[in-house]
Amino acid sequence: MKKCFLSIAIVLLGIMVNAQQANVNLDFDPHRDAEGLVPFSAPLNSPEVHDDCTVTFRLLAPEAHRVELNPGAIHTILNLGRDPLPFTKGEDGIWTLTIGPLPPDIYSYHLRVDGVQMADPNNSIAAFTAMPPYSNLVVHGKEPAYYDATNVPHGNVTRHIYHSDVTGGERDLYVYTPPGYDPSKEYPVLYLLGGSGELPSNWIYDGRVNLMMDNLLAEGKAVPMLIVIPNNQVVHRNHPRHAELSFDIFAKELRQHIIPVVDANYSTIKSPKGRALSGLSMGGRHTIFSGFSSLDLIANFGVLSAGDTDPENTLKDFLNDPKVNEKVDYLFIGQGVKEAEGFFNLRCQALVDALKAHGIEHEYYIGGEGGHDWGTWRHLLYYRFLPNLWRTK
Repeated sequence: MKKCFLSIAIVLLGIMVNAQQANVNLDFDPHRDAEGLVPFSAPLNSPEVHDDCTVTFRLLAPEAHRVELNPGAIHTILNLGRDPLPFTKGEDGIWTLTIGPLPPDIYSYHLRVDGVQMADPNNSIAAFTAMPPYSNLVVHGKEPAYYDATNVPHGNVTRHIYHSDVTGGERDLYVYTPPGYDPSKEYPVLYLLGGSGELPSNWIYDGRVNLMMDNLLAEGKAVPMLIVIPNNQVVHRNHPRHAELSFDIFAKELRQHIIPVVDANYSTIKSPKGRALSGLSMGGRHTIFSGFSSLDLIANFGVLSAGDTDPENTLKDFLNDPKVNEKVDYLFIGQGVKEAEGFFNLRCQALVDALKAHGIEHEYYIGGEGGHDWGTWRHLLYYRFLPNLWRTK
């Protein structure tokens, strides 16, 4: 795999450094310096990805005492552990750090200045999340990646706002319709969930699921489907009883509002076999706890980077259902290569072991080079789950 070299530097005050981030097109290489221009409203360029795949981040902070790169996806891919990486301060007040090489992908990152976590103030490509904001580094290859916008037919993404009696307020969800959507035809529906603290828009802006689906359809590798991204945040993430309350509340929200809203506004297959539920991390746990208990509604499941360490107790009804293989059409469990080496593997492997012990049909896949991050979740969807969905049995 092609590797890219990352050079990081950070700057807080104005200095002229060439950069692009033009935001004119949906470029696959937005951090490449193509015109020698500084990003609009930014004092300088950070990050800058060069044609040889070196990358430069910059921050001018002459009064700072310490600047670091927080551990995250970059650390994971490079096996750098969990310690922040210190920057070196130049005489001009510019702090710099050089690391790498990195494989082409999209990496989320934070900076830490004198102990304060922050997004890169010069990077216009920010993450869309309900958590404190972070920046995205797009390390490009020589051509668009599978998650980039390409010259193929594109579907549409529509935001719906509806009232929920379950949560007692107004909520939103996003619906992707494939290119050439025809209301006279019935389509299967994938309900796709985010993780802890994430908004429904994360799967569009960070996950790029609409662009991946466009590319898969253009390549003839997937079945045309609707993709619905609801808000699965139904209890404050820091609530002391979050796990205890969240799954039942979301199951009610799914049954009473989300599925009815979609079925009322779109031409859908209104049966369990025409519905799928999938999610990453906490959304994966919603999939197993809210979804496995709703087999009268849903027959296809994708569990991404999730599971449970005591499934014989927590999932006993599902595991001991004598007709479960008749009710479930497709069950996918996936995680990243680096996840399988660490803490997150405990839940995932325990779930897989329980499914095997009870003779429940499933697909288990470990792939991609990432850990518990968007690089893994994009990979799992594009290379395994979406192509196989509604193509089994």
